[in-house]
Amino acid sequence: MRVALGVEYNGARYSGWQRQSHVNSVQQEVETALSRICNHPVEIVCAGRTDAGVHGTGQVVHFDTHAEREMVAFTMGMNTLLPKDISIRFAKPVDEDFHARFSATARRYRYVIYNYTYRGAIMSEGVTHFHHPLDETKMQAACQYLIGEHDFTSFRALHCQANTANRTIHHLSVKRQGDYVVIDIKANAFLHHMVRNITGCLMDIGLHKHEPVWLKELLDLKERAKASATAKAAGLYLVDVDYPEHFGIPKTPLGPLFLPDSDS
Repeated sequence: MRVALGVEYNGARYSGWQRQSHVNSVQQEVETALSRICNHPVEIVCAGRTDAGVHGTGQVVHFDTHAEREMVAFTMGMNTLLPKDISIRFAKPVDEDFHARFSATARRYRYVIYNYTYRGAIMSEGVTHFHHPLDETKMQAACQYLIGEHDFTSFRALHCQANTANRTIHHLSVKRQGDYVVIDIKANAFLHHMVRNITGCLMDIGLHKHEPVWLKELLDLKERAKASATAKAAGLYLVDVDYPEHFGIPKTPLGPLFLPDSDS
């Protein structure tokens, strides 16, 4: 049996999604709990590996098991075994041709900036604090230049191992909700640090260091060194993954859960 799971996690105390030998990871915690439920070693495949400190409200994984279990074992049962900062949002049996990574058609991230003079305490691990005022109108104006298919070399990590820098951004917006500035981005796929590098550039535009058209200039330059510094991990969330409708993968609220669940 192949099963798909929806996973939510606070990545603050983990060294990223991917299992590693000497540090704790989200994947390791989920696999450990699954192996207890199934009574045999289980390996999972995720839709998108997130870096250390990055959160997920819409991560999707799949795994195979010969154990016969009701789906409630993979939701209620898993959630009793997992740490409080990781939870299962849904479990669904899927066809053998479903693949959490390769069947995905798009992924969506949100980056949350707490834009206030003084740092907060309650959600300090879930947002990036930035004390200088940001002009979200300028940031939103810059978004138009990245929509569509482009070579995103200027926005990829120097050690990114992707074969090509071409990606297609379907949606990119910047909105202010009180003291929070939220960057919402959806693409067919992302390069390593692509969202955080775009965020760093948008923040510099919000500081009036550059005009919005600077993003187009960066695309044309294809030089990572010309762009802004990489934004911190703390404010980044993987909020949604799209799949062809016939797989029947459930849709859950986008998150982060303290923000309105809007597709706009």
